[in-house]
This record gives sequence, structure tokens and C-alpha cells, in this order.
Amino acid sequence: MNKSKIEWCDSTWNPVTGCLHECEYCYARRIANRFKGYDKITLPDLSISKGLNVLEVPAVKNGGVAPYPFDFKPTFHKYLLDKPQSWKKPRTVFVCSMADLFGEWVPDSWIEEVFAACEKAPQHRYLFLTKNPQRYGELARAGKLPKKDNMWYGSTLDSMRAKRYPGRLSDNTFVSIEPLTEYMDVGLGSFGSAEWVIIGAETGNRKGKVTPEKEWIDKICEAADITHAAVFMKDSLLPIVGEANMRREFPW
Repeated sequence: MNKSKIEWCDSTWNPVTGCLHECEYCYARRIANRFKGYDKITLPDLSISKGLNVLEVPAVKNGGVAPYPFDFKPTFHKYLLDKPQSWKKPRTVFVCSMADLFGEWVPDSWIEEVFAACEKAPQHRYLFLTKNPQRYGELARAGKLPKKDNMWYGSTLDSMRAKRYPGRLSDNTFVSIEPLTEYMDVGLGSFGSAEWVIIGAETGNRKGKVTPEKEWIDKICEAADITHAAVFMKDSLLPIVGEANMRREFPW
């Protein structure tokens, strides 16, 4: 949490964990299943509704906090909401790296509480990422999507069939193409108003794992350059493009 291995952020913060997308390459599900379960929980502080779990206090496992007590089932860890306030030095924070905070199953109230927690610690830069970017539009139309200089809204693309960010609903938008699983026929305007494009290959040893080709990466970079979007290549692309061709750009 305090220091992330994700190259484009300083820290991760997971007040919400769990996801229902069922992506076959999901790293987060593997982690959650590895550390799932709990030994003790205070039942009055637990509420379950429609498969959603809410914890006011942490569950306990092996004498410490159980990070994923219900494996990868959506869980709101309310006791973590004040964590950003304890970080005094400004940092770039990936919010809910172990969830899709904007999944269709997540109540607006959860999202609003996370936004409110961000606003209480304005010294940080917050990055959000979803496979359901339409939710940004719904929240914006309802007046619930903060338009802050330190909040960035991202959309995950892993193929040409993925849902894309629905128009310019806010400044500070970005696209994360990870894992890159196929050639993407992108061109002028493909990334809309996105100011940043992140590219990465699938990691791990999954059967059926796709290794992208350099031409796929070059095509995405060309499309990003047309609209002057910054490009960040994750280290997983090093064996494919080589260090001399790596781009590690930030839009700020």
C-alpha cells in the first residue's frame, strides 16, 4: 500500500476490493484468493446485501488485518477511508487497484464516500481506473463526479471490443491498455480527449497468455502522438521494444 510496484503510481489504496468482471488474466483475483479468509470478525460491523460486504472494522486473520476476508467478492473496507490523510507527503495514488470501483454492482454511496475521502486529503493525486467508463458519465450527469485537478479518470482497454470513455465529461482522463491482447486498429481520435495512454503486456504464466508484438505497440503510440497524449510503457514491454524505445511519460 505505502509503496507500489505499479510503475506509474507511488501507492495503492483499496477502500473497496473485489470485482465481478471475471477477466481470465486478472492479477488481482489471484492475489485476493491467495490471501482470502478470516479468523475473527465483529458481526455487528458486518452487513451483507446482494453479495456486497461492508466492514466498519477490519476482519482478523493470523493476528493481523485480513485484507480479503471474502476473497474477491465486492467489499467496502470503511476503516481504510482515512488512510490518505495519514500520508502527509504528496503522492500519486492508484485508487482501488484490487477492485473496479465503478463496476455496475457498486452502489453510488460507496463511490461518493471514496471521493469524499480523497477530498479530505487534497495533497495527493488520485488515479481511478475502470472497465465500465459509462459510470463516469452517469455520475457526472448526476453531479457526483468531482472535477478536481488532482483526480484522474481512466478507462481500461484490452481489445477493440472494450468500452471506451464516453466523451469529455471531465478533464484529466486517461486510457490504460493492459494487458494488450491483440492488434488494435487505432487511428485519429481513437483515444478521444485522453491525455495519457498506458500500455502493458500480460504478466504471469497463465495458459493462453498473449505476448504483444512491437507493431501493435507502435500503432498505439502513433495514435497517441496525433492527439499529443503522453505515453507510459510498463516494464513488461521491455523485452519487446527494448530500453532505447521505452517511453515513460506523465501528463503532469
